[in-house]
Amino acid sequence: MATTKWAIDPTHSEVGFKVKHMMFTNVSGKFEQFNGTIETEGDDFTTAKIDFTADIDSINTTNTDRDNHLKSPDFFDSAQFPQLTFKADSMERNGDDYKVTGDLTIHGVTKKVTLDAEHGGIGKDPWGNEKAGFSVNGKFNRKDFGLTWNAALETGGVLVSDEVRVNVELQLVKQ
Repeated sequence: MATTKWAIDPTHSEVGFKVKHMMFTNVSGKFEQFNGTIETEGDDFTTAKIDFTADIDSINTTNTDRDNHLKSPDFFDSAQFPQLTFKADSMERNGDDYKVTGDLTIHGVTKKVTLDAEHGGIGKDPWGNEKAGFSVNGKFNRKDFGLTWNAALETGGVLVSDEVRVNVELQLVKQ
């Protein structure tokens, strides 16, 4: 079967995350600049090879001071580590959906992560382009990637949780 190449449609995709702040509220953010390719055998996503990158300097939490702190050496250190990457070659069917396992690299540290991918379907847009949709969700511990900055709260607990929740909406375009 022939190899099919898919590219992320950035105008219909979003790469977001949430982290607990002060142990009781979620702060959301996203990466504005990202790209990726997926190669499959035909339209069989269980054969997918995924290569994804996001530019750290494109982080947007709707607060400039917070964004600058996240780009600093306290967190991502975007001057030294300008991108995060995800490379996967395992996409196992889980009912109608998938479990995607790959190497996530943040801050120069690579760890294996598994994410849940809900397959929205495949269809043609009004211009004849074949598209596929996925909602990808998961979580990981930021300290596993060397992102250890925090501040203790006088009431107990810490300012920033260790757990990062990922929520990605992807629309792929068959090349």
